[in-house]
This record gives sequence, structure tokens and C-alpha cells, in this order.
Amino acid sequence: MSRAYNFSAGPSMLPESVLKKAAAEMLDYEQSGQSVMEMSHRSKVYDGIIKGTENLLREIMEIPDNYRVLFLQGGASSQFAMVPMNLMTKSGKADYILSGQFSTKAYQEAQMYGDVLAVASSKDENFSRIPAWDESKFRADADYFHICLNNTIYGTAFGKLPDTGDVPLVADISSCILSKPIDVSKFGLLYAGAQKNMAPAGLTIVIVREDLLGTPMEKTPSMFNYKLLSDNESMYNTPPCYSIYVCKLVLEWIKDEIGGLEKMAERNMKKASVLYDFLDSSSLFKGCAETASRSIMNVTFVTGSDELDSKFCKEAEAAGFVNLKGHRSVGGMRASIYNAMPPEGIDKLVAFMKEFEKENA
Repeated sequence: MSRAYNFSAGPSMLPESVLKKAAAEMLDYEQSGQSVMEMSHRSKVYDGIIKGTENLLREIMEIPDNYRVLFLQGGASSQFAMVPMNLMTKSGKADYILSGQFSTKAYQEAQMYGDVLAVASSKDENFSRIPAWDESKFRADADYFHICLNNTIYGTAFGKLPDTGDVPLVADISSCILSKPIDVSKFGLLYAGAQKNMAPAGLTIVIVREDLLGTPMEKTPSMFNYKLLSDNESMYNTPPCYSIYVCKLVLEWIKDEIGGLEKMAERNMKKASVLYDFLDSSSLFKGCAETASRSIMNVTFVTGSDELDSKFCKEAEAAGFVNLKGHRSVGGMRASIYNAMPPEGIDKLVAFMKEFEKENA
């Protein structure tokens, strides 16, 4: 059976070479006589895996020495509470830009812990663009400022960052991490669920500046305490061992096969351009996100007819293009074209869309 082109928003497809290596090492990792799935996280062998993963991530993302890397569980959604619990501890204030469903969920969660202000929102336009913001509304005494850098559901992404001055910028980068270079030093904290661009579901990455570890809110659970987790090198409890191992394989793929994040960015831009160029010229399909806010990771589009949208998704799946149905909250279609999606997958999808258009326009 041939592999499908998987356009799922997450869990998403992994590089084929990574899957093959993981399969080859399933029963015996580097002559240890064990699978990574079953070895002790306290063993010397696994210690080499988790430390190797961190070293590769630091190298590829050029993470400064004054940032800690945490390998956690709970998904990016756990960070909606962990961020305010750990950072909203001075003025008790935080500012949020609402650009989609996940930034809105993060905002709503944070409201349970302090004075949280939505300084900009594009909800009234169905999050079809990144909202404009007025920096005069930013609070200089806020403990942090939160954004979601790429919006998976709506297919939008920040083209520039808000200037938050001395207020630490916090970003959810779940659906764009490792897709292109990012200047980590511009952020106080970055977090990402790994199941889109890094590894199987189960692993969450947090990159946090050391001076922000500080003292969390009173009664913060131990498993939500960044400093405690950092002091224990992500080993306070059993980490998501196998996901971290696959993450290491993905990082090796980016470094050795792709050639780093600059090359990855070029590859991703070309893939997105092929799809967007077709959408802009199509008489049937139409992109949903405003041009200036378009994501290179998640491309949302519609035909204008619910019936045709459904027909397209059904016929696309039969042709080997799976998980193109849009999120249940917005409908239409969504092609998530993360790092592991090969360029030929986009070319073949566009060819299929052109044929569908001829038959249904």
C-alpha cells in the first residue's frame, strides 16, 4: 500500500526517513537490546537521547545560553495555565492578542489567574487576518504579552512582532516551530506542542529565559512549576520518552538532510507559493485568509458551496489526499503543509484541484 499525502493539522505526517529509522531501531536501539519505548528514562542510554535532543534543538534554533529548554507533557493547552501561573506574579497583569481559537482559549484560561486584557482581536472578521494593534494600549506594567504566532485553524500568521518594550513576549509556536529561523532572543518564552512539526503527540517544548523562572504563584502544582521542572532537567517525572526520541530523529533530518532552518524556510515558501498561486488564479477555489496574513503552514480555502466542499474532500481522500476537511468550527478545507510534506505532495494536490475544477466549475 502506498503512503497517502497527509494534510492533517496534527498529529501530522513525519519524514519518511525518520519513520524508517524509528522502525529499524524499534526492537534494539543502538545495540542496547531494548526499544526506546521500554528503556528506563534514568538509564545512561536514554540520558544520551534526551541530552542529544536538547543539544540539536539549541543548535538548529540557535537558542541563547540564557534560555532553558523543557521537555514536558500536557500539550500546548497546558501552557495556557502554566504561563500565567509562572509569569503573572508581579503586577498580576498580562496582555493578549486574539488571532484565533487557541489564543482565545489561552486568554480565557489566563483570566482565572489575574488581570488579563485583550489588546487586539480579529474575531469580528472570523479571524481571517492578524488583527491590527495599537501599541498605546499595551500595558507597560504587564508581566508578559501573549501571541499565537501561527493560527492553525484559520491559516494566518504574524508577519511582524508587536513591540512590547520591556514586557516579555510569550508565543505559542506549535504550528510553525522549525518551519523557518526565529530569533529566540526576542521572546521571553516560547512553547509548542510537538505533533505538528517535531514528533508524535505527547511532547510539549518550552523555551524560557532564565530570569523568568522565578517564583510561581502560590499553590502552583509541582508539575506546573517551570523552575522545578528546569532544576530537574525535565526529569521530575517520567518524560514522554519515545516522542523525545522521534524529535531527535526529526532534528537530525532537518540538520543533515534539509540543511538547517534557512533551507527549510526556502522549501516551505516554495510549497506554499505553489498552492496559493493556484488559489489566486482559480475560478472555483478561494483562499480564506487575507493575503497579508497568510500562513505557510496551514492553507485554508473553500469553493463557496458546502456541497462541493464535501464532494471535494471525499474525492480527494479517495485519490490519496487525506485530512483536507477544514476545522469543524470554520468548515471548508485546510491543507496543513508542515515540514514533512514533500513538495511533490503539493504539486499533485494542485493537479487534482485543477481537474476537480474542470469537472465542477
